[in-house]
Amino acid sequence: MLSVGYPSQNLARVVVWEWLNEHGRWRPYSAAVCHHIENVLKGDPRGTVVLGQVDPQLAPYIIDLQSMHQFRQDTGTMRPVQRNFYDPSSAPGKGVVWEWENDTGSWTPYDMEICVTIQNAYEKQHPWLDLTSLGFCYLIDFNSMAQTNRQSQRKRRLRRRMDLAYPLTMGSIPKSQSWPVGPSLGQPCSCQQCILVNSTRAASNAILASQRRKVYAGTNGASGTLTIVRQSNTFAGTTLWSAASSVSSSSAKPEQVQPPGALSTFPRLPPPPAPTAVSGQNNLNRPGTQRTAIVSTRGSIPPGVPALPVKNLTGSGPVHPALAGMTGILMCAAGLPVCLTRAPKPILHPPPVNKSDLKPVPGVNGIRRKMKKKQLRKGKNPEDVVRRYMEKVKVIPDEDCTICMERLATASGYDGVLGHKGVKPELVGKLGKCGHMFHFLCLVAMYSNGNKDGSLQCPTCKAIYGEKTGTQPPGKMEFHVIPHCLPGYPECKTIRIVYDIPTGIQGPEHPNPGKKFSARGFPRHCYLPDNEKGRKVLKLLIVAWDRRLIFTIGTSNTTGESDTVVWNEIHHKTEFGSNLTGHGYPDPNYLDNVLTELSAQGVTEESLKD
Repeated sequence: MLSVGYPSQNLARVVVWEWLNEHGRWRPYSAAVCHHIENVLKGDPRGTVVLGQVDPQLAPYIIDLQSMHQFRQDTGTMRPVQRNFYDPSSAPGKGVVWEWENDTGSWTPYDMEICVTIQNAYEKQHPWLDLTSLGFCYLIDFNSMAQTNRQSQRKRRLRRRMDLAYPLTMGSIPKSQSWPVGPSLGQPCSCQQCILVNSTRAASNAILASQRRKVYAGTNGASGTLTIVRQSNTFAGTTLWSAASSVSSSSAKPEQVQPPGALSTFPRLPPPPAPTAVSGQNNLNRPGTQRTAIVSTRGSIPPGVPALPVKNLTGSGPVHPALAGMTGILMCAAGLPVCLTRAPKPILHPPPVNKSDLKPVPGVNGIRRKMKKKQLRKGKNPEDVVRRYMEKVKVIPDEDCTICMERLATASGYDGVLGHKGVKPELVGKLGKCGHMFHFLCLVAMYSNGNKDGSLQCPTCKAIYGEKTGTQPPGKMEFHVIPHCLPGYPECKTIRIVYDIPTGIQGPEHPNPGKKFSARGFPRHCYLPDNEKGRKVLKLLIVAWDRRLIFTIGTSNTTGESDTVVWNEIHHKTEFGSNLTGHGYPDPNYLDNVLTELSAQGVTEESLKD
């Protein structure tokens, strides 16, 4: 259960660090990240935490402990963070994590408050749990390990797993909302990351100093009293919104104190109405109340205030996004009105198109290609394939074989590993096109470990011998022209490619034969300009599709899911009307880049003559 107030000097508590997402919900960092933050906190309470040191996926993020904000260095996005406390016998103290399965098939952890509630019900052997009291219309069934939406009746799987326990702390907790402002120790580094870190810290100092000035200058009418807010059980930093946002917390209690100076002449915005508190719950961390607080605070921004765009993912603006973010902070500190804008959403699809408006691509036969299940080509002996592309070498140079890393003048490192009779382990040959030399047995071993499709690829220069094919699972590819223009190509229409691959069972050429593979995000829509070069790229993509080179089965770089259909090193543009993700237009170099990628797979203009 959540702690109330502040732990006494000898009371142990589990520490969970959380960040505020765009929906007003506090999301917990992992236990490993929290341990890292606590270690930095012990060494320097005013320091900066580089999250990428413990989790590579968080490489762009840092936490400034002085302002209690998470800062993304490439976009300038800042989010409040807080330090929350739980009982050691609760879920985070035991390392228990409850997660639900999202639409991509990966697992998402619940908010920590919900995780604690689920674990309590689980330990008491309740058959089910209603999350309505926490602001969610979900029903948890422990027998089927499923979450049911009470409105839509949609079910999702959930799971309980064990992880590292969250860090334990003893003693009192600072009652201030942020760390004391003071000069940092030591000489700062001059690298780019440290420059951003120190710039963020300078902005934090400005915020806190400005807030101190407002505390002593701001008054409440003619009574000469001032409203100060203290948080009951969380240790959070200042927000990027107006001072009224801190009043909106339902667990905050105002105290009336006498200001040291005269009445302030600064204009003050009326505080938004506070959400109704729910007895017995920690309302500061409840998603509903957080969302209400943020919306109310944003509503207090007067009309006509110019918006300062912080997120500039494309880098097309005149100001670096990180500098834009820090500028917004400094403007807030100076008392200037600033409204932080949300990032624009990518335009993934074109406007609706009637079926009658879909036209064939000029110069391309048909509108569809199907790929049925193909078995591996049999009858191709690995030794015969290698001999086809290899020439014997009479004078062996004094260098290493780049496959086994043994000297070419000595026996192959695969001697005794492969049972090829009649082949001398010292036999050395060179590939016909590029002339690179290898042990014969080493090339046989390399071929046997690949797709065994009759082609060979030089491990040194990647030159392809024969026709390279891939391991793309069965599916279909459609292509047609739609009457809309891509950004950067206003003079021509657009070629739309639609790939559709269903789930299935992995074959012998795949990583885990006999195991089911998933196919997320299909059908996938991709776009090319309907000009001469765009049609050329389409023709080569059709060849790559027929050779099973567009997709493969592996691990997704986006979700981390294994045994799923992923792109195979040939980039496609999946964003129609923008380029916020890097997979859209305008991109003047894309067509040339994709031609290079196709050539690296052995798909060139020569392939169109076959």
